[in-house]
Amino acid sequence: MRTGITGGIGSGKSFVCRLLKERGIRVYDCDSAAKRLMVSSPTLRRQLTKLIGPETYIKKKDAGTRKTEYVLNKPVIARFLMSSPENAKALENIVHPAVIDDYLNSGIEWVESAILFESGLDHYVDRIVVVTAPEALRIARIMERDGITREKAQEWIDHQLPQDYLVRHADRVIVNDEQTPLLPQLEAFPFMQQ
Repeated sequence: MRTGITGGIGSGKSFVCRLLKERGIRVYDCDSAAKRLMVSSPTLRRQLTKLIGPETYIKKKDAGTRKTEYVLNKPVIARFLMSSPENAKALENIVHPAVIDDYLNSGIEWVESAILFESGLDHYVDRIVVVTAPEALRIARIMERDGITREKAQEWIDHQLPQDYLVRHADRVIVNDEQTPLLPQLEAFPFMQQ
């Protein structure tokens, strides 16, 4: 049984995933996988270079192995993404299928994705767990974590699917409000014991 775990920015889903890992549950992290695949997959490197341009990657020679290492040229990618919504969609159409394929071939049942629904990954899992938190707490967490203004944190939240949408599509909800203990919530889900 594949389980997707998601939640809006600042909800604490990564913290919940750490608790799962401490309980021996392996969790595939889509964000880390995307970053890894964008530099390690020759196919993705070719597709992204064709889409964005030759400055997409910085090539470095490893002194010890003499192998070429590829590093994402983040300012170039950021400029490309911010220049139009179509550019962002084109990049997503390359990266999301590669991450989904990598997850499906990983042998890991649990998957953490902030964009579970937007990426289409929800179609590949059997159940969905959503981590929630009050918006004021989410904003405070984002501001502290990223050193940004309240307005910027709110803007990031507003760019994601609403929390009530996620809850309506969840099989289980974990409340991460710093009042409700998390471990009893996890232990109450029979499938968390896998």
